[in-house]
Amino acid sequence: MSRKERIFILTILSLVAIMVGFDLITDAKDGVVTWHVLVEGSTGIAALYGIYYFIQDSIQLKHKLSDSLNANIQLKKEANEWKTEAQKYISGLSQSIDLQLTKWNLSTAEKEVALLLLKGLSLKEIADIRQTTEKTARVQSIAVYSKSGLSGRSELAAFFLEDLLQPQKILVSQK
Repeated sequence: MSRKERIFILTILSLVAIMVGFDLITDAKDGVVTWHVLVEGSTGIAALYGIYYFIQDSIQLKHKLSDSLNANIQLKKEANEWKTEAQKYISGLSQSIDLQLTKWNLSTAEKEVALLLLKGLSLKEIADIRQTTEKTARVQSIAVYSKSGLSGRSELAAFFLEDLLQPQKILVSQK
């Protein structure tokens, strides 16, 4: 239910409670029968309960929203801490990869292609990013494989990632 709908319902219930209250006061002065006063009184109490219910529900929603926002802030904080912590490892990995690409005597263009291959891009995507033809990207990727002594993209990725992705001890012990 939207905020406007809640306010509208609360306004209607408040008006009902006020009008019933005034009617009960005038009925009491006029000496109206007891059952009539009980019915109108019940209507007034029902309207007051509705007001109480909506206010209580609104307070609970605000608390839930506040808790969710706090949890969201905490999760963002944890994510940022993880990124900060991981950044030094990522930086070290990037430097190690660049060092190995240099050891393989790759040109600057071949290094760019190698990094894009490691990221999983297709030759067409590499050509688009580097603003070359797909044939040029293919020739440069072949040069990367040739100079590195690797047979293809899978071996290139495995060369850099194999030691990073060690199986868990549980998996090793099961073999």
